[in-house]
Amino acid sequence: MSAIENYTCDGQMSLIENGVPIINDCIRTIELKTNVDVDEGTLEISKKFDYEFTGETVTKIKVPTFPKDFSIGLVVGSSGSGKSTILKECFGEEEKISWDNSKAIISNFDTIEDGVRLLSSVGLGSIPSWCKPYKVLSNGEKFRADLARRLHDGAVIDEFTSVVNREAAKSCSNAVQKYIRANGIKNVVFASCHDDIIEYLRPDWVYNTDTSQFYNGRYLWRKPIELLLHECVSDQWEMFKKHHYLSGELNKASACYVAEINGLPVAFVSVMTFPGNIKKAMREHRLVVLPDFQGIGIGNAVSETVAQYYVDRGYRYFSKTANPRCGEHRDKSNLWRPTTYNHKDRIGYEKQKQNGYQMSVDKLIKHSLRVCYCHEYIGEE
Repeated sequence: MSAIENYTCDGQMSLIENGVPIINDCIRTIELKTNVDVDEGTLEISKKFDYEFTGETVTKIKVPTFPKDFSIGLVVGSSGSGKSTILKECFGEEEKISWDNSKAIISNFDTIEDGVRLLSSVGLGSIPSWCKPYKVLSNGEKFRADLARRLHDGAVIDEFTSVVNREAAKSCSNAVQKYIRANGIKNVVFASCHDDIIEYLRPDWVYNTDTSQFYNGRYLWRKPIELLLHECVSDQWEMFKKHHYLSGELNKASACYVAEINGLPVAFVSVMTFPGNIKKAMREHRLVVLPDFQGIGIGNAVSETVAQYYVDRGYRYFSKTANPRCGEHRDKSNLWRPTTYNHKDRIGYEKQKQNGYQMSVDKLIKHSLRVCYCHEYIGEE
């Protein structure tokens, strides 16, 4: 297959489309020519359907003049519309990713810190998944893991979100664009068959290969996500427990809440009485967001809604987590106040045990080695 570029201007694009500014620029044409031997089979089928065929197929793909400096670009269109060709001809080849399946995926990164940061940035925040080899991950987890290793300047990412369901595609797109912009990563280009991710990815430019429209995606804002949060029975924990990073155990004395989107359970949080001498105090016991919905802020929204519920009723509300994404959010938020144990190991458990707090030796050692984020929810009036 060969590519022949025709730089003549094919026309101007409209300035406004559905209220979105269109980049006004001339476009050029890339011609792809493919040749095959004309045998009896191709002659028979072409005559049968009255299709004139000489052995050569010519595909014309219109391409705009892409900007040289940007954060995120997106080429979107149906299958066979030329997206992959545009990526290759204008931005280069997609990076090949290889994994060492004798190691956990977290150990395939340069450092553990890089792995935590990058995997969290694509919405793969499941610590149990970090400790698995790549070969046993689900298709959705593999997609996110591959993406995490491609996030750098000039990355070319084809078939973006093609192998995951649409909810996972949206949450991942939102998480990725946040990471790219927060870290100043430049010239990352995605190609996708799905236009439902545009308002979540919010690219600096979008080129639609079906319509030849070239426009600014930063003007598109996604609709607010509506969550229904209500108290539930502890049985709801069954569908969430395997995704918790520490334990599938649930204290029977805890109050349980589930968050739903359009009737579909997506997050779970449980609350129990805070141990110790603080009167009228509660603590967050379990918080889990299903993997397909991670990366769009549901966990923090659910956690803080429940926390506010108790604070409004005169309780003090505490939470401890080893999840870096959740902990870093609370470090930066005005709604949370760090306690004296924040960013420290849990040596305080030894003192608690001396004061009569019951804990097994194994559990004591596990907690004493874990560095946690510890906060009290202050909330808002």
